[in-house]
Parts: sequence; structure tokens; C-alpha cells
Amino acid sequence: MSAWKPKKYLGQHFLKDLDISKQIVEAIKLPLQDPSSIVLEIGPGKGALTHFLVQKQFANLYLVEIDSELVSYLLKTYPILSNHIIEADFIKLDLTKRWVGPISVVGNFPYNISSQIFFKLLQHRDQVKEIVCMVQKEVAERIIAQPGSKAYGIPSVFLQAFYNINYLFTVGPDLFMPPPKVNSAVIRLERNELQQLPCNENLFSKLVKLGFQQRRKKLKNALSAMILPAHLVDLPQLNQRAEELSISDFIALTQEIGAHIA
Repeated sequence: MSAWKPKKYLGQHFLKDLDISKQIVEAIKLPLQDPSSIVLEIGPGKGALTHFLVQKQFANLYLVEIDSELVSYLLKTYPILSNHIIEADFIKLDLTKRWVGPISVVGNFPYNISSQIFFKLLQHRDQVKEIVCMVQKEVAERIIAQPGSKAYGIPSVFLQAFYNINYLFTVGPDLFMPPPKVNSAVIRLERNELQQLPCNENLFSKLVKLGFQQRRKKLKNALSAMILPAHLVDLPQLNQRAEELSISDFIALTQEIGAHIA
């Protein structure tokens, strides 16, 4: 690996601070020897987190890495995980077919695909009970943002609907190789008790996306393509911008619109 260099097209920035790596692993709440649970590390790279994950002796630890050179390195460095290192694009991986039990996801997510990773995990929210990850600080701020904030948007609504989210700490660029041009942040997402939204989830998703795609417009204008019944235009939510609505507001709006359209 001496001649190996980080690949820009994969968004590779490797954490070199052992204390930060240890803190990330320590933030996982999964019971150590729970035989039914999976710990899944996304993008282990050169093993900054893997080193401490192996020490924890989780019952079922798996790594997913897309870079074949790094897979070879990980296989040599962690032979104990030889059958648990998967060379694959996580975005294309079917979690349901590979694992049955609850999953705790951990990783320093590649910044260029972090949003895709979160939406992938949302698709498997019934399995993914916990996420402890490092992402670009701006992304973390969007995820935890509250209504009325400029950072509040589609990821905020979708992820907060199903997960309780905590911002743990900030990480400076000097702790990476090569250093990124931005600050990073570690966050933890824990699955809440909500099994499904009390409304049509497809319609909910459509309203949220349309609303934030034209976030400066009031919702009645942002949703104009839906051709809503005339009597609905006086709904209080439709006279606000998407960024002003809480998740419960979006749910109530979805219920009201869903009751009047086919």
C-alpha cells in the first residue's frame, strides 16, 4: 500500500486521528455480543474505524468497500474478517437479501455520496436501527435542522420522521489525509418507534419534494402542478413555505390532500 494514493473520484479522505476513530466506535449503542444484530461499516478505507470495531468483538461485523485495492489491504490486515469483507457499491447492495437481523451502520461516509447513502438507509429503515457516521458538517447541519432554518429541507424531514438524531462533535480537516476543504461532523441516528407515517407515504414524499424544490414559494404555488381542489387552497399549510412546516404539519397536509384527491 506504500504507493497507493487516495482516489478523488471515490471521495476518499482518510481519518488519521485515533482518538476520533475511537470516539466514533464508542458512540455505537448496540450490545456487544447480541447474536441477532449486524454491525455494518460502510467505506472502511484503510481501517481507521475497523481497528476499534474489531477490538469491540461485535458478534457480526461486516465491511463494505468499493475499492478493490483497499479490499485486498483489509483482507491482509484483518484476516479474522475474511468472510465478512464485501467488495461492492453500497448504494447497489440489497441489505434485506444479505442480512435478516437489525443493523447498526457505522462509517466515515464518502462526502460525494453521503446523501445517497442516507436515502438508501431510509429505504431499509425497518432493519437499520442505528447510524453512527461522519459526514461533511454542512450535511450534518441539514439533517438536524429545524423548521424555519435555511438548512431545513428534504433530508431533515425524511430522516427526522423516522430517526432521533444527535450531533455529537465537529472534526477539523487537518485530521484527514488528504485534508478536505470543509469541516466534518459526527452524528448518531437512532430509529424511533414510528413504524409508518399516519398518512400516504408516497404522497407525503411528493409534497415534501415539490415544496422544497421551490422553497421560496408558498406551498400552494409550489404544488400548482398537482391541480388541487379549489377549496383546499385556504389550508394554513398551503399558505406557508415548505421550510416553515414541521413534520407533523406535512403529515396533516398529506392527510387533508389525500382525502380529496384520487
